Amino acid sequence: MFTLIRVMVRDRRQFIKGATAIGLAGMAGCVGGFGDEGDTDVQVGMVYATGGLDDDSFNDMAKQGVVDARDEFDLSFDETEPEAASEFDGAQRDFAESGDYDLICCIGFAQAEALSGNAPEYPDQNFMIIDSVVEEDNVRSYTFGEPEGSFQVGHLAGLLTDEEFAAGAGETNPDESVVGFVGGQESQLIESFQAGFEAGVEYANEDAEVVSSYVGDFNDTAGGQEAARTMYQNQNADIVFHAAGRTGIGVFQAAQAEGRFAIGVDDDQSRSNPDFADVILASMVKRVDTAVYTAIESVVNDNFAGGEVETLSLEQEGVANVYGDELGGEIPQEIKDQVADSRQAIIDGEIDVPSEL
Repeated sequence: MFTLIRVMVRDRRQFIKGATAIGLAGMAGCVGGFGDEGDTDVQVGMVYATGGLDDDSFNDMAKQGVVDARDEFDLSFDETEPEAASEFDGAQRDFAESGDYDLICCIGFAQAEALSGNAPEYPDQNFMIIDSVVEEDNVRSYTFGEPEGSFQVGHLAGLLTDEEFAAGAGETNPDESVVGFVGGQESQLIESFQAGFEAGVEYANEDAEVVSSYVGDFNDTAGGQEAARTMYQNQNADIVFHAAGRTGIGVFQAAQAEGRFAIGVDDDQSRSNPDFADVILASMVKRVDTAVYTAIESVVNDNFAGGEVETLSLEQEGVANVYGDELGGEIPQEIKDQVADSRQAIIDGEIDVPSEL
């Protein structure tokens, strides 16, 4: 089951200083009771991906987008955290059936099937979805250039694995050119991260080896730790990049324990996980917050455009290689320059980044 949290604005100036959640409802069926209080101009419903909030990654970036919009505009939002994909349909429906929400944000590709069924049944309801395309007139779809951003961190990893590099709590073994990738649930989207990463590694170093593992869950820290530990201990990996939500925290734990390095995803995880900043070289930041904020802003401005797809890639700064807060300054400038050059080459169309394995 999942929890619905209601966040409201009564006085905008007081709210910006720090509003708090003021109510709880235990089931999705309780959504409808909150929309008629009339205290804000715009109301937003947030349906998060499985794994929930406090993942220091994908869902938290989505929440940052609605919080930023809340601080800028006169709006309130409700949020729900389904624990399984089977709950997406009910969560979307409960928001839609209340008739109270100007926009329902569906966070994650796994919601596409439910939304494809629900959107036509609620033609007057605006929806947005992250990481998938739902071709309905009342749905705005947001996709990202994950392979391009992953190519960038792969390029970085491929360059560093050949270097004798030590910083923070980690070091490389220049005698072994091995890096790793840990995915959450195996899917076309997560495989696109892997495809871009592998292409970036190969671009830097054709002789480098990439080892990979899928844990099967975005909320299995122990599984992420075990997968990464195997790569560090048994496969001589210097650096492991994860695209695994909260499972990726286990990758950081393993990197720290083994004295190696990791690369985060979605947000700057050296900042959101400062306890591991001494092993996080960089993060492949994905601006889910920008997509959520932009969709809400369009509703506020009464120019929401359903039936369209917006792609945020390197050129639009929807994805980016962001160096770690603690270790970024230790990475040799000549390596940073090469990564910057490949970024521009991708934007200019000189490098074709694959999206499939």
